[in-house]
Amino acid sequence: MTLRVGDVVAALGGELLGDAERVIERLAPLEAAQPGEMSYLADARLTHALQGSRAGCVIVAPAMRDAAVVRGDCIVTDDPHLYFARLTQLWQRTHGGVPQPGVHPSAVVEEGAVIDPSASVGALCFIGRGARIGAGTIVRERVTIAAGCTIGARCLIQSDAVIGGDGFGFAPTPEGGWEKIEQLGGVRIGDDVEIGANTCVDRGALEDTVIEDGVKLDNLIQIAHNCHIGRHTAMAGCVGVAGSAHIGAHCTVGGAGMILGHLHIADHVHISSASIVTRSIRRPGHYTGFFPLDDNAQWEKNAAALKQIHSLRERIRSLEQQLLDVAGAS
Repeated sequence: MTLRVGDVVAALGGELLGDAERVIERLAPLEAAQPGEMSYLADARLTHALQGSRAGCVIVAPAMRDAAVVRGDCIVTDDPHLYFARLTQLWQRTHGGVPQPGVHPSAVVEEGAVIDPSASVGALCFIGRGARIGAGTIVRERVTIAAGCTIGARCLIQSDAVIGGDGFGFAPTPEGGWEKIEQLGGVRIGDDVEIGANTCVDRGALEDTVIEDGVKLDNLIQIAHNCHIGRHTAMAGCVGVAGSAHIGAHCTVGGAGMILGHLHIADHVHISSASIVTRSIRRPGHYTGFFPLDDNAQWEKNAAALKQIHSLRERIRSLEQQLLDVAGAS
């Protein structure tokens, strides 16, 4: 199916300055786009790329209108990045890239599982007894949704994700071994959630692990048992969240960030990549906690100096007190 520029504007809005009949053959990066392709410019610092682009049509912000018109056809919209995101969805729908509703013949669905007729379950999936999958949800290939877990509407679960595996719970024995604590809770995932490939969301020990509406989890993320992730929070790849952490709404965690267990993170907290959160964060803001990269020899010197900070602080306090005593005596 062909897609014309006019079709895009009719579906998504925006102001078209150019040929509504132009056929779009592909979506492409600005620098590489050709006359039959559409791209976008979200950063005014890349104006030079706009001027040299051969794209048939470019999506731009109002501030770039004049420059875009000089170059050629354009669609003007307040948020080009968001507009392009919706354009990719339109493209996927019109070009047959959305899975059809139904359960693949190779999937295993245990008795008592409930799958909405409009949901799609891919090849080699496993859906446990009592699990529920909501309307319009897409479950890609080889996903496991264990017994008693609930997936809301319009979710996307990418390949090889595991929802409802056992949480990591063990009690030490007098003999020095470990006794397994059976994980009796489930996982409750809200609406419009995306779970990335090979991401694991563990079931709760007694109560459920909860992922609220609109949460976006990248690939290779670990969400441990009894965590609670607030609505519209997003986490990049390789994030790890330990058990019973409570993360607020509209938060972000950069790639490989780590959050220790039983901590509380407020709404609108943004954690930089590779940061380790070791205490609760009660106020919104941007937080960073990692040691900057350096050549190894310099890093070892800095690390050795860090070990002495406590003793240096005590020495400074002692000297300050001595100065105060001298000043008081005089």
